[in-house]
Amino acid sequence: MSHHHDDHCGHEAHDHDHDDADTGPNDNLFMHIDRDNVVALNGEGDGRDVIKPWHERATEEKYLESDADDQLILRVPFTGSVKLRSILLKTGPGDQTPQKVAIFANEDSLDFNDVSDKTPLQEFDIPESRDVGEYAVKIARFSNVSSVTLFFPASRGAETVRIYYVGFMGQWSERKANPVITVYEAQANPADHQKIKGWMAHSVHHRCEGD
Repeated sequence: MSHHHDDHCGHEAHDHDHDDADTGPNDNLFMHIDRDNVVALNGEGDGRDVIKPWHERATEEKYLESDADDQLILRVPFTGSVKLRSILLKTGPGDQTPQKVAIFANEDSLDFNDVSDKTPLQEFDIPESRDVGEYAVKIARFSNVSSVTLFFPASRGAETVRIYYVGFMGQWSERKANPVITVYEAQANPADHQKIKGWMAHSVHHRCEGD
């Protein structure tokens, strides 16, 4: 059966075309992520640690936690062009769960200095849960994606946010031309990070079905 494209979030769906226990659904994009160039801003740890293979998606030994405060940016590039269908997240626990995630596409230089001036293509509220949640995006907005940037603007009360797993579902194809790749500082200095004030108040809230 085909994967639902509705604008919703929830536990992992079981209507993907499955391959096997290790690689997961056929539309799992793990093999097409450029893991060497994954960047975490204001993160304590390596952003690549949360880009896990399918069979490790529920594990909690490795995670990414925000550093200076409870805001976090994670930029994930792909090795080709992607038509994105959904994003998978495992976060928490408890008040370390992000309140929401703002999703940007092809914003390879987005950082805390300009994220407040950008309008995300889509946003989702993140419920408190130890399970992997699936967030179906509007495909028309993510039909030609070379990278996805996730902005977690605030926790649910803790001083930091924690992310265990980030996954992507969709279709991958080769790029028609080789772009110029710029490598950005992977470990930003937490002292340079100034928390963005008022972002949550001015953003549009998108409630997930079932909340």
